Parts: sequence; C-alpha cells; structure tokens
Amino acid sequence: MSPAKTRVPAVEGWFTIDDAPHLVGSRCTTCGTRFFPRRDIACADPSCAGREFEDVALARTGKVWSYTENRYQPPPPYMSPDPFVPYVIAAVELDDDKIVVLGQVVAGVGVDDLKVGMPMELTVDTLFEDDEAEHLVWKWQPAGASK
Repeated sequence: MSPAKTRVPAVEGWFTIDDAPHLVGSRCTTCGTRFFPRRDIACADPSCAGREFEDVALARTGKVWSYTENRYQPPPPYMSPDPFVPYVIAAVELDDDKIVVLGQVVAGVGVDDLKVGMPMELTVDTLFEDDEAEHLVWKWQPAGASK
C-alpha cells in the first residue's frame, strides 16, 4: 500500500481545507467592505480610500446567482485532466457576505440540476494530483448534498 499523498490547496491562502472549509476574504478596516479574493493594496469599494485589511472567513453557503458549463479546456497554468472533461461553473452569492464567488460545481451536478436561487454550500475537492500531492480547490455543491 502506498502512503497517502499530502493534501494541499492549489491556491495558497484563498481557502481552508479543514472539515468545514471556507473561503478566506478580506475586510476593509475603514468601511467594512468584504471581498474575495484577498487583497492588500486598495479597498474594493471605489468610494473608500482604505488600505488596511483583515482576513475574514467568508460564508460557506449561498445561492446560485448564475451558472454555465465549461466545454473548453482552459489554457495553462490551469491544470485539467487529459483528456479534458467539461464541468459546470456557478457564481454563488454568499449568504452573509453578499458577494458573488465563482467556482466549479462538484462532478455529477450538471446545468440541468441547477437553478438561480438554489442553495449551495462550499466543499473542497481534488483539482489534480502529482507524484507528491493532491492539489485541492473549492467547489460548490447543492446544500445538504455530501461529496
């Protein structure tokens, strides 16, 4: 039996990979605006001159705002299976934060299974594997479903 591979985020610092994963965003300490992905240069609110931010755990749940099926292989540096397998992408408005975050939808959920306003929750799944590690990414799944 081969040893288990190390599980690592495909994008460091954007999300956690624990039992209850969440996205890591920023909150402007001047106006309170939350945004994703994290930033450290200027507030996402154009009317705010804030330049100091704190990391915040964003909501793990939200509702489908929009969705589509990606039928074309993204260019490098994106890692995708060979041969390429189409997948669904959903824009989900986070319940508590009221920001929209784009992400893949878990395998087995197609565009015919989704509708605008449908409750979704965050999960973590494998993006790709190499000899040393399993590289993980956040994905959306219908609320109450188990991956």
